[in-house]
Amino acid sequence: MKELQFYKYQGTGNDFILVDNRNLHFDKSDTAFVKHLCDRRFGIGADGLILLENHSDLDFRMVYYNSDGNESSMCGNGGRCIVAFAHNIGVISDHAVFEAIDGVHQAKIAGQVIRLQMQDVRHVQEFNDHVFLNTGSPHHVQFESAIDEFDIQTKGSSIRYGEPYNAEGCNVNFVKKIKDDKFRVRTYERGVEGETLSCGTGVTAVAIAMHFLKETTKTSVELQVQGGKLTVAFDYENGVYSNVWLIGPATFVFKGTI
Repeated sequence: MKELQFYKYQGTGNDFILVDNRNLHFDKSDTAFVKHLCDRRFGIGADGLILLENHSDLDFRMVYYNSDGNESSMCGNGGRCIVAFAHNIGVISDHAVFEAIDGVHQAKIAGQVIRLQMQDVRHVQEFNDHVFLNTGSPHHVQFESAIDEFDIQTKGSSIRYGEPYNAEGCNVNFVKKIKDDKFRVRTYERGVEGETLSCGTGVTAVAIAMHFLKETTKTSVELQVQGGKLTVAFDYENGVYSNVWLIGPATFVFKGTI
């Protein structure tokens, strides 16, 4: 590959390199190249890289890589950004159905606001000091009263690499309740190995965890993250969280070649 055209998008500060790979020209086995592209000093700089590819039955396929160069589990903000990207390059109009690593998603577009339907959540595990659940990616959720001052790098990494997560790791979300339908969230993301300004699957996990713990009675919750705010809405019946929607802005930043 001599020259790669890319597009940069961000969703509440969670930023991604988007590549149109419908002609399959991108070498997906080259993890070092993906890591280089995501490097903020020697590459383009991003929390992750996303490929848009053709799908035989749906609008497109999403292939997502963390900034460490490895293909990863579902990324909610990345899913919203690839929908905005697909719309801007003419692949879709105002609605999309696409496949990601965790299955099929649908999305709706209204200006810069992208509504992304997430997978149903059937299992939430409660422990003494945290909750664990999978919203397309695994998430550890715990309260943190000093959420604006504490050392998230140290505390987040110790949980991410500690028992029971170890080498596979887990995303770690710290939460402070503002009121019944609003929570402050900071997230340490595996694969980035640090805090991101926003995590879509993370805020989805937090909203569901807060409802599960009866910290909220609402089924539409606002999450304040470092990069802005997101909304998570869902239905709850017979222990199952369904019709889960991640809602917020997804914005084009710039495009270029490298």
